[in-house]
Amino acid sequence: MFRFDNRILYIFILIFIVSSVVQNLSQENFLLNLVLTLPAVLIAITFHEYAHAWAADKLGDDTPRRQGRLSLNPLAHLDPIGCVLLVFAGFGWGKPVEVNPRNYNRDISMTKADALVSFAGPAMNFILACIFTILYYAIATFAPVFCMQTIGQVILTLITITISINIGLGVFNLIPLPPLDGSKILNHFLSFQARNWMAQHEFYFYIGFLLLWVTNLASYIVTPVVQLIFHGMNALVGGIFHLF
Repeated sequence: MFRFDNRILYIFILIFIVSSVVQNLSQENFLLNLVLTLPAVLIAITFHEYAHAWAADKLGDDTPRRQGRLSLNPLAHLDPIGCVLLVFAGFGWGKPVEVNPRNYNRDISMTKADALVSFAGPAMNFILACIFTILYYAIATFAPVFCMQTIGQVILTLITITISINIGLGVFNLIPLPPLDGSKILNHFLSFQARNWMAQHEFYFYIGFLLLWVTNLASYIVTPVVQLIFHGMNALVGGIFHLF
């Protein structure tokens, strides 16, 4: 089976980071935006990876628990490169949760268990986005005077960024290309022959992923979906709160 050389990936990542940093440094209020984005990144990545660990643990694999990943401590889940990309590019990753499929419960297939564990991360991000959207409208509806103050505006800005980052992380990880969660979710719905074909051609899927990423084509895929979910969630929750 093909093993992708991580050094190639790191070269592409370095190029992308440098390009993103240069672009962001030229923007106004760069440092302020950075400070406001960091809490959202910590929340999104920590809960995303915790959800993977929790799902694996519930399915019978204690590997994440033994490695200290069944924790909401951000230090247990942060990947420096993935965090930098999430801050500057709007999508990235945390330190992958290691699992041992042989430990899963015998009453569930290995591919289904992998799919559930993989889906748990993006699902958690969407749940968080929904919770923070409700929090946003709760503050805006029941504390309008507070929202007019500087501290209130800062808090609402932090909440908005947290919503956006969580949706972005969730959508990005659902792209069905390795090494993203979406590839394992898709794998469950494929036939045995199709899974073997994908494993044999894994190299090309990695190349496709890198091309989407480095050429910024991924943003053209992710951004419209993120905006659609963001506006849809705001319309739904906002409509409910407007009843009060």
